[in-house]
Amino acid sequence: MQRLTCPRCGQRVYFQNTFCACGTPLVFAPEAGGFVSDAPACPNRDQIGCNWAAESGGLCRSCAMTGTIPDLSVEGNRDLLAQSEAAKRWVLANLARWHWFTDADSGTRVQFRMLSEHAGPHEVPVTMGHAAGVITLNVVEADDALRALRQQQLGELYRSMVGHVRHEIAHFLFERLALLPGFLAEFRAMFGDERADYAAALLDHYNQPLAKGDTFISDYATTHPHEDWAETAAHILHLVDMTDSLMASGLNGPQIPPPGYDAYADTDAEHLLTVATSVALAVNEINRAIDNPDVYPFVLTATTRAKLGFAHRWLSQGATMTPLPA
Repeated sequence: MQRLTCPRCGQRVYFQNTFCACGTPLVFAPEAGGFVSDAPACPNRDQIGCNWAAESGGLCRSCAMTGTIPDLSVEGNRDLLAQSEAAKRWVLANLARWHWFTDADSGTRVQFRMLSEHAGPHEVPVTMGHAAGVITLNVVEADDALRALRQQQLGELYRSMVGHVRHEIAHFLFERLALLPGFLAEFRAMFGDERADYAAALLDHYNQPLAKGDTFISDYATTHPHEDWAETAAHILHLVDMTDSLMASGLNGPQIPPPGYDAYADTDAEHLLTVATSVALAVNEINRAIDNPDVYPFVLTATTRAKLGFAHRWLSQGATMTPLPA
């Protein structure tokens, strides 16, 4: 995330802030990519802390994408929804750097169903996923303790609400990209045929899970070409945003470009991945110094780098509907 400032006093503020220390209410305009002083606030500001600008007299761009919310009369659901929506806004702001879901993007927009396992006196199962342009998210995953428990139970190296949003929105963006000339042929050569039976592949994965080896970014990516894509696309979003955030901090180091480098504007995926790897190693070392988990606990192989490069090339230009040369 880029460095943000208060439109009134100019001091540094952060993406989720609703007020500056100077007392100015903060309203984020996604088209401008920053806080502005002359925009109406989203009507959900008081209810879930949304700090985005209302559009055309209605909800903000992010809240307008949510068609279903959990029962807010159930204890805890309001806070869980607020945290989940904050994660969604973060991802949408990142994707806007590549023009997805902006005024310049004339394609279809995704819709979200925000559901909760906490549905009253009884718990109900919620299956997260994407189908026909609608993403279902389980807001209880915004609970740090619960998410950490499930991460351990599932043997995952990384699990977060931002990660869930990136993974599921990648499924939606696949449908958008599949309309572009050349995408599917190149995709199938690298990831496999996405027309393979998904239900059968999912059953096989849970009955006899495979290890990622050198070919996949995660164990779950081995399930099916669709999941390989979604995991890979989510990871390139992780890596680009992590690099962008470090550059905004002003820190430097070996293989980290000088100030002014824009990770979202870099069209050279190999260079970007080299920079991102250097960033990840540096931040991992900082986390280890205080006995925290690695921020990016993955090793990139030649094959996964190639897949990440593919995802980067198409995601970084797909919203313009004009494919870049291979």
